[in-house]
Amino acid sequence: MTTFRTHTPLRRMLLHAIAPAALGSVLTLAASQAALAAPAGKHGTHPTAAAKHWTHPTAARYRISAPYGVRGHWRAGHHTGVDLAVRAGTRIRSVGSGTVVLARRSGAYGKAVTIRMNDGRYVLFGHLSRITVRPGQKVHARTRLGYSGATGRATGPHLHFEVRTSRRYGSDINPLTYLARHGIRLTSGPFRR
Repeated sequence: MTTFRTHTPLRRMLLHAIAPAALGSVLTLAASQAALAAPAGKHGTHPTAAAKHWTHPTAARYRISAPYGVRGHWRAGHHTGVDLAVRAGTRIRSVGSGTVVLARRSGAYGKAVTIRMNDGRYVLFGHLSRITVRPGQKVHARTRLGYSGATGRATGPHLHFEVRTSRRYGSDINPLTYLARHGIRLTSGPFRR
């Protein structure tokens, strides 16, 4: 076994390389344990119970083909949502509970569905090939909204998933952060597991 003197450059380099990762793991573990041990919320629900009421916009394999916020020639000056590349005809579902406020063709979004979520945010699902909900309909996590496609301004089949603070274009927020707050992670790897 090798022992290091107290102040060697190699020891310092190893500590700088290993310590942040180890500390991050300890903090993540501590945070998850604290969440599990936390008492019920003010409405009597356990913090992890909220994640049961939220889900991914599709159960199919996908890859993020265009991330949120990329600068470009969009009217807002940046990509206002995240694009999930999926096969045409992939079932698209609501990520949580709310009311459908739009279910029709909508300009560059093609066939689109917008839901006013119970938390007041607006979630838009664009470029669908077929819509299976109607305005005014109440939806919950996993309610089928339609099927993916390439309608509107699209170069191939994908789901454009966008979250807004109001119905106005340009009031977008990061959809990955929004879902993460509800316990759902959209990964940017090649496919989610």
